[in-house]
Amino acid sequence: MIKIIIAEDDFRVADIHEQFLSQLDDVEVVGKALNGKETIEFIKNQEVHLLLLDIYMPDILGVDLLPNIRKISSNIDIIMITAATDIDMVRNSLDYGVFDYIIKPLKMERFLHTIEKYKQKRNLLQSHASVSQEEVDQLFRGEKVTSANKMRSDLPKGVDPLTLEKVKAIIKQERQGITAEEMSLRMGASRTTARRYLEYLISMGEVEAELEYGIVGRPERKYIIS
Repeated sequence: MIKIIIAEDDFRVADIHEQFLSQLDDVEVVGKALNGKETIEFIKNQEVHLLLLDIYMPDILGVDLLPNIRKISSNIDIIMITAATDIDMVRNSLDYGVFDYIIKPLKMERFLHTIEKYKQKRNLLQSHASVSQEEVDQLFRGEKVTSANKMRSDLPKGVDPLTLEKVKAIIKQERQGITAEEMSLRMGASRTTARRYLEYLISMGEVEAELEYGIVGRPERKYIIS
């Protein structure tokens, strides 16, 4: 289980980050800090694997917090999530080994993709005594051992792997099921596109469909996670 701290001075934004993380397996939010002081206290007193760190904290800049964090723990991984676009902020973050730098406003697809990449890296480091060149490439360049082209070739035409993960995340939230029209609104895509992804998930046995009868009109297919 990956233990995560969210350091974000806006509790509403922190709650959104936590909601996104709740869609993933093997991750747990063990604390939310509203400022730099609370962030340091969490790191000192709890087991933390990953820190989601904002730069604009009320008492200290997140980048200025990085040296203190590294003094406490050289092993903790950090992802910056911030509105700061100044190149010096990015450079300082890289100097302290930050895993990724995500600029607000945060997009769920981008965020979940980063967390999945982090999980893959952590699993690889923990499960191998030695590595191949492909695995080294995965660690240093964020490449998957199976290339993106191979991933795409495993999917039918018109099904993008990142969009597919987004659809899975949405349907996982909808315990009572979701229609193609509702999915299209959540995805920001056409109803035809939404139905294509939903029907693909049915073909893979990950989703089931049942007919929902309204007061008027034809019955509509409602998609529910298997």
